[in-house]
Amino acid sequence: MSEKNHYIIDLKRLPVGTHTFDITLDDAFFKSLEKSEILSGTVDCQATLNLREEDYRLNIAVRGTVFVVCDRCLDPMPLEINANDEMVDSLNDAAELPNDELDLSWLAYEIVSINIPIVHSHQAGECNKQMELLLHDHLCESSDPEIDNL
Repeated sequence: MSEKNHYIIDLKRLPVGTHTFDITLDDAFFKSLEKSEILSGTVDCQATLNLREEDYRLNIAVRGTVFVVCDRCLDPMPLEINANDEMVDSLNDAAELPNDELDLSWLAYEIVSINIPIVHSHQAGECNKQMELLLHDHLCESSDPEIDNL
């Protein structure tokens, strides 16, 4: 495992068998990423690696809360994350795994990221009140009832 990221698993040094790794993605991890829509959070991850001579099966379960920007009021809002993903790969595929290493923190981050809805906003009435007033002041209203019903 490297100093830069202690969640990098060297598959060449690991014995054949089942291995479990528990990691946590925290505020420091999310803040270290560039251009991430995740502002902060705490996500517990459990990775189970079944390593065989010719291939491996990796299951990563993530559970926790991340904070993203509300699309409506631009304030941070919490999102609960609860997901599970599995990957199977050959150890002979050099294009997939340079140096036969797995970065568990990055794989867990990707699972968290793909489980964030495209549109995220607070529940009705939970947005920043000042922003809701500004939005209401700039709301366009049509004189055509058919357009209003769209």
